[in-house]
Amino acid sequence: MARAATTSDTFNAIAELQRREILVLLRSGERPVTELARDLGMTQPQASKHLRVLREVGLVQVRGMGKQRLYALDARGLRPVHEWLGGFEQFWNESFDRLDEYVQELKRTRQTGPRDGDEQ
Repeated sequence: MARAATTSDTFNAIAELQRREILVLLRSGERPVTELARDLGMTQPQASKHLRVLREVGLVQVRGMGKQRLYALDARGLRPVHEWLGGFEQFWNESFDRLDEYVQELKRTRQTGPRDGDEQ
């Protein structure tokens, strides 16, 4: 079965570990492909291929500086991921609220001792 094109979808593009690592490195600012390749232990053609995919989905921008091409993070391309993850935020907040209520009840029980009718 053929794989879905990684260049058309942000989720597919960032599913690849090395592309996520590139994005992490670019958080600190622009970097040339040779530096990215070196830091990730890959060849320059491999890094260029990943950068092309990231550029095509809008996660990185490139600009020329002399003979070098500098790549920069364009976090606006992560908006679909952020919006999708945001849907889970309420779930986790409610789960943590329930856990906090449970922990607070345990603390009260330990401070006051068991209430009448509670099992020991």
